[in-house]
Amino acid sequence: MKVRLAKTAGFCMGVRRAMELVLTEVNRKKGPLFTFGPLIHNNQVLDLLASKGVKAIDDLKGITNGAIVIRAHGIPLQTRQEIKDTGLKVIDATCPKVAKVQALLRYHTKKGSTAVIVGNRGHAEVVGLLGYCKTPAHVIETKEDVLSLPNLEQVVVVAQTTQNVKNYSEVAKAIKERFPSAQVLNTICNATFNRQMEIRSFAGQVDATVVVGGFHSGNTLRLVQVSRESNTPTFHVETEKDLDKNMLSGMKVIGVTAGASTPNWMIKKVVSEIEGIRGKTEGAVSHWLKRFFKFLLANKVGVSSGAFCLSYATAFLVERAAGLTFPFLAFLYIYAMHVLNRFLDRGASAYNDPERAAFLIKHRLFLIISGVVAVLSAVLISYLIGMKTFIVLCGLSLIGLAYSLPLVPEKARHRYSYYKIKDIPGSRSLSESLAWVAIVAVLPLLEADHIAWTAALISCLTVFTMSYVRSTMFDMFDVQGDLIVGTETLPISLGKRKTLLILKAVLVVVCLFLILCPFLGFVGWFSYVLLVPVITLSFCLLAYERRWVYPGFVLEAMVEGNFLIAGLLALIWQAL
Repeated sequence: MKVRLAKTAGFCMGVRRAMELVLTEVNRKKGPLFTFGPLIHNNQVLDLLASKGVKAIDDLKGITNGAIVIRAHGIPLQTRQEIKDTGLKVIDATCPKVAKVQALLRYHTKKGSTAVIVGNRGHAEVVGLLGYCKTPAHVIETKEDVLSLPNLEQVVVVAQTTQNVKNYSEVAKAIKERFPSAQVLNTICNATFNRQMEIRSFAGQVDATVVVGGFHSGNTLRLVQVSRESNTPTFHVETEKDLDKNMLSGMKVIGVTAGASTPNWMIKKVVSEIEGIRGKTEGAVSHWLKRFFKFLLANKVGVSSGAFCLSYATAFLVERAAGLTFPFLAFLYIYAMHVLNRFLDRGASAYNDPERAAFLIKHRLFLIISGVVAVLSAVLISYLIGMKTFIVLCGLSLIGLAYSLPLVPEKARHRYSYYKIKDIPGSRSLSESLAWVAIVAVLPLLEADHIAWTAALISCLTVFTMSYVRSTMFDMFDVQGDLIVGTETLPISLGKRKTLLILKAVLVVVCLFLILCPFLGFVGWFSYVLLVPVITLSFCLLAYERRWVYPGFVLEAMVEGNFLIAGLLALIWQAL
């Protein structure tokens, strides 16, 4: 089944910010953590936070220590002051867009205007907004409600930030007709507007739309409403278990979007479940080919094949004999380290990639045995190559396996912020990239009679750049899951924007080196061949940044494919 996933699906900025604030505080483990009311409207996320010790409260009685988080929807001004008066640490997770509406209401009502809030009566955000009004305020939901308003002189109109854009426009028009001097403010969040516009664009392009989100989530319910207004068959699901597969199986293309409080892992589960349904016009061959490629990516044959190809290609860059021994060694090592480390540290995989996590559980025995066989085979081959290669590979294997293992005795762990290599901020991408450099670019040089050091350094730089960009891109895909388990990757430490700038800078530098070095006589003209996969990798980064391709199977295959391109081009070069 073909799935068209909305670019705007999932956490909006406000929800993402609230989640990051809470999870960062949880991972510090500095005392009890409470949220005043539910942080967001998603049962699965709230269950997750509860499992990590975050408790939602409705009053402050009995709370004497810890920190209190103000939920994303905001709270009334009086309640905010009561929380501050407790003397406890206060973390304000109010969505900045909501905070702006609160400030507007406070400003205009102080000047004597009467506020009319277009939103759902009793919704947490609306209750919070009412608390900022200095004069009596009115909450209405439809244009018909305008008639029930009393005669007013100065009127300021705002919308709940997640309101239906079409409905707000109709209500605002009705208010202006009754109160010509009314000041109508556009307070609907851009994220809400964009989601609703995108779901309207699905009309005529998909056979049905699946909206993922809480059954009690206001913004999700409005997405369902907007989709149905577009005359598109619409299914509202909270989890993949709610999908009606019989209804969907007769269709060709399914559009998928999600509410602003729906986490990535829930969206991925739903998308994966839909993709597993054989569509009306999908042939058996294409259906099984897709499943086969997913299998290769899930069991790490894809990334291992990439290491094989890159190892084969770098031989031409340093102008040494291009055999298959070292590429095969790289394949075995990378496969073993990825597979075994997945089982040593499975924490974030359940959230980052639920489908792969399920695959690991299902094929646990096979993967562990194949990983052990791979690392033992690599050690044996290295011994046959030479003692230097053997010693270095054994060291790399021990370091690789130690990455996810505790290096500090359990009784002493409370004294240290980091007791595993993986706990060091940004270590995952850096460690992985250095391992690639060692196994792909350095290991083949150990037994060589002569080393062209300049070419070797360019080779190391190219391998490091490609592997570092690959690994860091996957870290950006996995931010939500890593935050949940407390893994501090580069995108979490610096933020996605700065991380993207770093990756762009690294790619530009390596491109300049690959272009200039042949003219300087440092490497041969094969440098221009390796420029191709670096450029295509840059395109993958751009596709992710511009949201042309959503993080998932397709984008992962595109990223891994760049390494295969390097090997294919090397094979063509050799043939020529």
